[in-house]
Formats: sequence, C-alpha cells, structure tokens
Amino acid sequence: MQIDQVLEIIHAHPIIAIVRLNDLSRAIDLSRALLDGGVRALEFTLSNPDVIKAMTEVKTALPEFDRGDAVIGIGTVLNADQARASIEAGAQFIVAPTTNLQTIEVCKRLHVVVMPGAFTPTEILTAWEAGASAVKVFPARSMGPSYLKDVREPLPFLRLIPTGGLDRTNLKDYLENGAFAVGVGGKLIDKQLVCACDWAALADRAREFTQAAG
Repeated sequence: MQIDQVLEIIHAHPIIAIVRLNDLSRAIDLSRALLDGGVRALEFTLSNPDVIKAMTEVKTALPEFDRGDAVIGIGTVLNADQARASIEAGAQFIVAPTTNLQTIEVCKRLHVVVMPGAFTPTEILTAWEAGASAVKVFPARSMGPSYLKDVREPLPFLRLIPTGGLDRTNLKDYLENGAFAVGVGGKLIDKQLVCACDWAALADRAREFTQAAG
C-alpha cells in the first residue's frame, strides 16, 4: 500500500487504536472487535517483545488489511533497526514517541508512513522537515486541543496526531482544532474487557469512539 493510501485511510477514519498489552495471545480477536467497531488503524507497540509476531498474525488473519480497508503498524519504535524489522514483517506505518532521524530515513527509503513524536513547534517542524508523514504530538494531555490550532496557524501544512490522554469526550475537540487523526490507547482498549474476552463489548466501545469522532 502506498504512503498516500495509508494516510487517506487514517484521515478518513481518524482513530488510531494503540494496542499496548502484556498478553497478545488474543490479538486477532481483539483486532476483529476493533475493526467491527469501525476502527481502521491499529498500532501494536514494541513494549511487548511478541508484538511483531502478533501484528503479522493479525494482518494475515483479517482480510481488511489486504483489501486496503484498514491499516496496521508498529509503535514505540525507538531506532532504525526496529523500524526496519517492523517493516520487513509487514508494518504499514511506524510510530515513535520521539524524533529519531535515522528512523525517519529508513521509513522514507522503504516508502512507509512514519509518525515520529514531538512536542514543541521547533521539534514538530524538525520532524516534518526530516520527512515525517505526520507528527505524533505527545503527550497531548499536557496542552489540550487548542494547542494544535495554535501550532497550525503559522504551519498549516502539518499533519498532527495528538496522543496521550485522549478519550471519547475530548477526541472530537482535537479533530476540530486541526488534528489529522488521534491516537487512543487504554481508554479504548479496556484491559478488563480484553482479559474477559468480551469482544462484543469491546466492539461496542470502539463504535462509541468512532461515533464520537463524527
């Protein structure tokens, strides 16, 4: 899938579900529930050593990714080697908590969407000029939705993806203030529902989030 196609899916369905779990043995069921609830971008984080294997299994098992109806990627990528390994395993986008120029370069060379993390206008613009497809504004909870509008007024070309502290009560505010998409983790992927394998309830929760996004 081309970079523009991945970005188009993310922008059209602007919730990136951040899967940060200790146990990924039910990753396929979890992903199926999120897709059933309308979420079309799944980010599995490298905080779990089994994450690349889990992402590969999910991508193989669920036809939405091959059809181009949804995208799947790897997050918490800290360096170029991790980015390369993730892409070789099939990641369609890479997300990082910080801006690592070598990581951006690898993703550019392999033609894969990369979303490095940044916070200040200087950091955000540095990431963008280095070749970021979009910039993860992290931690978003520290400044609120109006910060995005303030940053984009002089820099309207930026694609910003706030992450950290977002839930269904405030995600629309971020989108209305100029967010390209939003990253949502634990508020969406309730660990109790996952432990209980209550996939219907998780799908309902995902549906509530997608409806809140408008």
